[in-house]
Amino acid sequence: MRITIVTIFPDMVKVVKEYGVIARAIKEGKLVIDVVNLRDYTTDKHRTVDDYPFGGGPGMVMKPEPFFRFYDEYVEKFGKPYVVFTSPQGKVLNNEIAKALAKKEKLVILCGRYEGVDERVMNLVDEEISIGDYVLTGGEIPAMVIVDVVSRFVPGVVDKESLKRESFYNDLLDYPNYTRPREYRGLKVPEILLSGDHEKIEIWRRKESILKTIIRRPDLFLKKDLDKEDKIAIIKLVRELMECSGKST
Repeated sequence: MRITIVTIFPDMVKVVKEYGVIARAIKEGKLVIDVVNLRDYTTDKHRTVDDYPFGGGPGMVMKPEPFFRFYDEYVEKFGKPYVVFTSPQGKVLNNEIAKALAKKEKLVILCGRYEGVDERVMNLVDEEISIGDYVLTGGEIPAMVIVDVVSRFVPGVVDKESLKRESFYNDLLDYPNYTRPREYRGLKVPEILLSGDHEKIEIWRRKESILKTIIRRPDLFLKKDLDKEDKIAIIKLVRELMECSGKST
C-alpha cells in the first residue's frame, strides 16, 4: 500500500513513519509512506499556498492550484488514488473506516490549514474524515492518526491475532492485561491467569471484555452480534453476580 500525505509542514508529519511497527513495515516493503510539500506545486517565488477569501471574512483560504498540480502529477506517475481530506466536517474515523481505507492500493491524504481550502479542491476528494468533533489548527495531526490506524490493517504490518484481541475489533473493548510481578504494592494478578487453563482464561478474558464494554461503552455493546463465546462469557458473568448477591443458581 502507498500512502501519501500532502501538507505545507512536511517535517511535522514525517515522524509518523520513523518509529514502531510502521517503520518496520516500511523497511520490509509492506508499506510506502510519502510526505509531499504542497509548496513544491506553487509557481511564484514566495511559494504561496493561500489567499484572501472572495466575499470577505477573517483568515486565509488555501488556493486550489497547488492541489490540482499535485494531483495531476500523482495520477500521471502512479495512477488514480483514493483521496481523503482531513476535516472536522467529515465522518468520524473508526475501525470500520480504517479497514476500508486499508484496502485501497493508493491512498492520498490532503491536509488543510488556515480557514480551509478552496471548495473546488473537493472535486479531487473521495472522502472527508474527522478524528473528532473539535477543530485543530491544521490537518497534519489527523493525517498522522489516519496513517497509524490504517497501517495496522495493512496485511503483514501487525499480526492478525494481535488485531483480533484489540479494542473495537469485534465491538468490544480490550480485556485487562497483566505482567510480572505477580503482586505489586498489594495488587495481585487474577489467579485465573496463572492457572495454565487456557480455555478458562479465554472465557475470563471475554467476560471481562464484555463487562468493560457494558460499563464504559454501552453503545458498542448494543450493536454487537453475540457469538457462542460471548454467550458463554455472559452466562459466567451472570452466575458470578448472583453468587456475589447471595442468590442461588
